[in-house]
Amino acid sequence: MNMKQWLAEVMASKTKRAMPILSFPSTALLGVSVRELISSAALQAEGMKHVALRTDSLASVSLMDLSVEAEAFGCPIKVSDGEVPTVTDRIVWEEEDADALAIPEVGAGRTGLCIEAIRRACAEITDRPVFAGVIGPYSLAGRLMDVSEIMILCYEEPDMVHTVMEKATTFLIDYMNAYKQTGACGVVVAEPLAGLLSPSLMEEFAAPYMKRIVDAVQTDDFLVIYHNCGNAVETLAEQIVTCGASAYHFGNACDMEKMLVRMPSDTLVMGNIDPVGEFRGGTPESMRTAVLSLLARCSSYPNFVISSGCDIPPSAKWENIDAFFAAVREFYGALDAAVSKQ
Repeated sequence: MNMKQWLAEVMASKTKRAMPILSFPSTALLGVSVRELISSAALQAEGMKHVALRTDSLASVSLMDLSVEAEAFGCPIKVSDGEVPTVTDRIVWEEEDADALAIPEVGAGRTGLCIEAIRRACAEITDRPVFAGVIGPYSLAGRLMDVSEIMILCYEEPDMVHTVMEKATTFLIDYMNAYKQTGACGVVVAEPLAGLLSPSLMEEFAAPYMKRIVDAVQTDDFLVIYHNCGNAVETLAEQIVTCGASAYHFGNACDMEKMLVRMPSDTLVMGNIDPVGEFRGGTPESMRTAVLSLLARCSSYPNFVISSGCDIPPSAKWENIDAFFAAVREFYGALDAAVSKQ
């Protein structure tokens, strides 16, 4: 699929389909636990297929499991039946640990399983693009060094942080290129930890590495979608766009319209219905209100596509997910009707 052409067609269309980061709630459709889902390529692909059959999403997006790459490096993780896996401890404590840190082979840990899941999904889902989920370089380094400690180390041990960032970036380029070989149309790169940085720290420790990744993997047939749901993204727009990603995806911590003003008008921008407050904790009525309100504010921007603010949690209610898609159809259906009367 020519993804540059796909992007142009999406932006040119007056009626836009939603593209939420929707994968973990497939557990309810399959009748399996999160533990079972993350441990099986077949179940992950089947879950993506079930979601695609149930929804009219713009694209199919795989799991946003930010423990996968850290586990491949050797971090211990916590797995449960109902929650997304998490990293439980760092493996880089001192500069010597950073120097000795080995870059894993692609396929280590569950990375091979995730690649196989996307290969299967691409064979099953042919009516829309398929995107793989990958962690961003700074967010990966934070899990290897501790997400709080890395903030301090940026000031106290910058060389140590750069050493880990170099190794994380090298691995992620290889990992994303492996996804490219499966037939995937691109990757959604989750870099939320960088959304807590100041602009100057972003310029030094995160943005250049993300740009290197985009330069190395993005082509006309393989897009990079940059996701950041950090609290400070509204102050980081200038630094974020230097990576040159084909699309940007933001969380509900920011004002979506303010981000649209700050983003390039020729680049797709997505977000940002609250994944916890609405998809998990809301009602069909509150979801409809949230969707119609966001679209009323942002649909006038041709480059806007409505989405969830982040990965929708496994415990999200399908009645709310269905209400999300229904409200999007309702809004654009009314828009089309109004245009046809003119």
